[in-house]
Amino acid sequence: MRPLTEAETRAVFEKLGKYIGENIQLLVDRPDGTYCFRLHRDRVYYLSEKLLKLAASVPRDSLVAPGTCFGKFTKSQKFRLSVTALDFLAPYAKYKVWVKPGSEQSFLYGNHVLKSGLGRITENTAQYQGVVVYSMADIPLGFGVAAKSTQECRKVDPLAIVVFHQADVGEYVRNEDTLT
Repeated sequence: MRPLTEAETRAVFEKLGKYIGENIQLLVDRPDGTYCFRLHRDRVYYLSEKLLKLAASVPRDSLVAPGTCFGKFTKSQKFRLSVTALDFLAPYAKYKVWVKPGSEQSFLYGNHVLKSGLGRITENTAQYQGVVVYSMADIPLGFGVAAKSTQECRKVDPLAIVVFHQADVGEYVRNEDTLT
């Protein structure tokens, strides 16, 4: 387990910035202590400094997951955000999308959100902006990228894709072997 390099930190913060903007600072300087990001086996973990000191005494081969996995670096050194980061992204999300109850299951199976399943969308959402997807009961379901801006969503036909799927809580069941 090691600190992120400058390039890795930039990649992680750029990805997080797509979803929570300037609120990244609130992730690091929290009222309950200072938190940090660490890299272990190509995965980025988010953990408190107290937990970091405790994890330092565990041998590297025995350490499975020192904190909450925020994502991983691919072989081409691109950062992919994981669904395990959803609990930390949802409270600070700048742009949100709510899906109708009939489309929740489709999204949780890994499909994109169609216009017919769109309940609400945050005003002034730009195209290709990172969004957090909620149910109509304000339960975070996952996150994705807006395929259309808010204004385009009003005019588009019902079968057009409005949010590209990135990750959802259904991955806990579909990929339970690979999530750490």
